[in-house]
Amino acid sequence: MSGKYLVTGGAGYVGSVVAQHLLEAGHEVVVLDNLSTGFREGVPAGATFIEGDIRDAAKWLDSSYGAVLHFAAFSQVGESVVKPEKYWDNNVAGTMALLGAMREAGVRKLVFSSTAATYGEPKEVPIVESAPTSPTNPYGATKLAVDHMITGEAAAHGLGAVSLRYFNVAGAYGEQGERHDPESHLIPLVLQVAQGRREAISVFGDDYPTPDGTCVRDYIHVADLADAHLLALKAATSGEHLICNLGNGEGFSVRQVIETVRQVTGHPIPEVAAPRRGGDPAVLVASAATAREKLGWNPSRADLAGIVADAWEFAQNIAREQ
Repeated sequence: MSGKYLVTGGAGYVGSVVAQHLLEAGHEVVVLDNLSTGFREGVPAGATFIEGDIRDAAKWLDSSYGAVLHFAAFSQVGESVVKPEKYWDNNVAGTMALLGAMREAGVRKLVFSSTAATYGEPKEVPIVESAPTSPTNPYGATKLAVDHMITGEAAAHGLGAVSLRYFNVAGAYGEQGERHDPESHLIPLVLQVAQGRREAISVFGDDYPTPDGTCVRDYIHVADLADAHLLALKAATSGEHLICNLGNGEGFSVRQVIETVRQVTGHPIPEVAAPRRGGDPAVLVASAATAREKLGWNPSRADLAGIVADAWEFAQNIAREQ
């Protein structure tokens, strides 16, 4: 059954891929984005685009919308440390305004883009949703605050909500992929080295208690992630707030990612040793058992080489357009 959905932050990486999936499923999609970090060209063809801020969502939301999928957050961990007020204002105050607009318009379903950063440095892996939440930076703290806010909204006002806590999202889907500026994610950074846009890739720490000494992360293809959002729309139940981790349940080290990029692109990737970054856990791997049980979600694109190949094709296409 088709519906009409508002996608906040739909000009960004994950939001644009989810918007495309919604369109392909026959839904009407309205993208709301202020383009502070998103890109107009990232909005998929077929979606209605509104350039605006989530604080003003009441201008556009009405009862014709079946749900909101919320991606409009600042997400740079380092920036959040030096500009925490920017993150609290947009991520928390902005979401509070959005929830108020939804309440006023009678829109009672929400899928929220949360993050593994809510857990901080895990005591056990794979991480389950009942693990202690102890963010190590303001970005993770703002996302956790929003999760608490949503729980209260669901209990008090009948919102049906699902928070999806991502681990490392990568890959591309058609014309949608990573366009971050500045870029901070490992795979696109390594691909920039392959393209000759960057001389070498920095490896932050090679003395972690992992098989090759570098950090291990759980990578999920952005298209698998988008599938989870459509399933979450169906699972959202009035008065309940469901939280699900999204990951593949296995990790790849920084060095494994670099070697995979070498194999996929055929380019040598010089490495430069760099000191550890504060707050970087040695291993972050998700348990996605809840998502499998509650959403019926099963990622089908877990192959790291396939994820890198999709991202490489997208990066080359963008380079040709410039």
